[in-house]
Amino acid sequence: MNEQVSSQRVSQKVEANASVATLAQADATQEEALWAAFAKATTIEDFCRNWLALQCRMIEGVQAGMVLFGPADRGPFSPVAIWPVELQHLTQLTHTAERTLAERRRLVVCGEPTEGGTQNGPSELGYPIEVCGSLHGAVVLEVTPRSGTELEKLMRRLQWGAAWLELLFARETVALEIHTRERIQAALDLVATAVGHDRFYASAMALVNALATSLACDRVSLGFVKSGHACVAAVSHSAEFKAQTNVIRGLAEAMDEAIDQRETIVFPPPAEGASVVMLAHEAFAKDHGSGALLCVPLEASGQVVGALLLERPEERPFDDKSVVLCRSVAALTGPVLEIHRRDDRWIGAKVWDALTRYGHDLLGPSYVALKLTTVTLAGLVLFYLLAEGDYRVSTKTVLEPIVQRTAAAPFNGYIREAPLRAGDMVRVGDVLCTLDDRELRLERLKSASKLEEYRKEYHKAMAEREAAKVEIATAQMHQVESELALVDDQLAHTRLLAPFDGIIVSGDLSQSLGSPVEKGKVLFEIAPLDRYRVVLEVDERDIADVQVGQHGQLLLSAFPSDPVGVTVAKMTPVSTAKDGRNFFRVEAALDQPHDRLRPAMEGAGKIEIDRRSLIWIWTHQVVDWMRLTLWTWLP
Repeated sequence: MNEQVSSQRVSQKVEANASVATLAQADATQEEALWAAFAKATTIEDFCRNWLALQCRMIEGVQAGMVLFGPADRGPFSPVAIWPVELQHLTQLTHTAERTLAERRRLVVCGEPTEGGTQNGPSELGYPIEVCGSLHGAVVLEVTPRSGTELEKLMRRLQWGAAWLELLFARETVALEIHTRERIQAALDLVATAVGHDRFYASAMALVNALATSLACDRVSLGFVKSGHACVAAVSHSAEFKAQTNVIRGLAEAMDEAIDQRETIVFPPPAEGASVVMLAHEAFAKDHGSGALLCVPLEASGQVVGALLLERPEERPFDDKSVVLCRSVAALTGPVLEIHRRDDRWIGAKVWDALTRYGHDLLGPSYVALKLTTVTLAGLVLFYLLAEGDYRVSTKTVLEPIVQRTAAAPFNGYIREAPLRAGDMVRVGDVLCTLDDRELRLERLKSASKLEEYRKEYHKAMAEREAAKVEIATAQMHQVESELALVDDQLAHTRLLAPFDGIIVSGDLSQSLGSPVEKGKVLFEIAPLDRYRVVLEVDERDIADVQVGQHGQLLLSAFPSDPVGVTVAKMTPVSTAKDGRNFFRVEAALDQPHDRLRPAMEGAGKIEIDRRSLIWIWTHQVVDWMRLTLWTWLP
């Protein structure tokens, strides 16, 4: 009996060991399958699902798990993997995941403690997935009740395992950067091909040929909007084409379809369908045997200015990479080609385009500043066309005295006194200077002695009745008397006197006392204070408008705030060249005496002609110059 019992127990142990071995073998097989699937994962969802299953098997006591993923730092973040798959109630895990994403830190949520100090309920572990400072998602696990030390150990295991996800996102980021860099480089190469030319047609042909070569297209066409419709400007590998052919018209209609909708059109449409109208593309593909079409609008300054149309065989449709590249090329080359196109137009088209754009902005709903400026300028032009003003001829003006007397040296002598100099006011009879008379007085004494001697000889000859001697003595006395008269006259003129009331214009002998002067040398110039003439230098362009009797005003540099009235008195018919221009001398008289005027004062004068329109006053000199120049060049 005992032997039977012991044999049964041995058989039971053998069966138990066999079942355990079977389960262990099944687990090993399942784990190998998970690792194999993990290694072959091609999408983020497959990678995260297999990684979560492996992680939950490696960490003891895991009851549930969830991986959330979304756009970096922006969200929204949604579950991409759940373990076990049949798990339905995710309320608690979702709450922990939201806290982890919001706080961007590791999070341990313990179950509620009981009276005995143990936990009542499972705990949650949350770990954010960050790569290069950007938050990509989070991992949340639900584990059986554990102590704080054990939970910290589990968090470390989770952190080690989460490195796989961080590596995944880092690879995705690097791959995206590489793809973006390659796309940008390709786009820049194509743009460099277009902008390497100065003329529009050369740039357009270079662009379509480069696109056709790099994207393996059958044909690439470029069109620009003209009069509201697309006009084909360049076709790859075609130096010339006729705009009226069916192919060119079909290309223009397909471009119009993309331009009107301002959308990129891919034909045939993608599998998920298209939200744009592509009837013209479908008709063009059917009529001309184009299997795949891609039309990208060109924009410049916020407006659609043209389109690029690419054609391929049906077996090689346009993928997303090609579409993104063409969009980049269109965004970069659109403004450049539009500038080249505008610069290559003739001057009339440029002027008309500028006027059209100006009229559109003026009549449009915006551009308030432009409207105000236009209205203001129009009002000013209208005012100056209708308003009249005083037309006055501007001249350079100099004051000259009507009479100017000169005080010259009456004989050769020396200056003894000179109390006055230039700028001093004098009255009639005032002494200007005195010449030294000592030699003259000695000369007079000598002559007087000779006269007395000749008188004695005369009386002696009379007494002796000698007629011949009487005649000789008489002649000698007359000669000496003449010399005495000359000396007396010179003595009377040793003092130079002012001939009238006025001002000394020139002459300063205060530093020349005792200096010799020659007969006839000008010592002083004197001008009156109450009689002046105004000399106006009128340009030959304005002399035809000036007449005797016209009134004007004089503004001197010395008195810029005190205008003086003048009247034209005389016009000289001879011109004078000065500073490369010809001037006529016009003399005017002062309307009223002015006690502060001085000779040689200068200023500006204006002669009043008549009243004319303001616009003529400001532009007549330019118009006259243009008329004269045009007449000179005409045959």
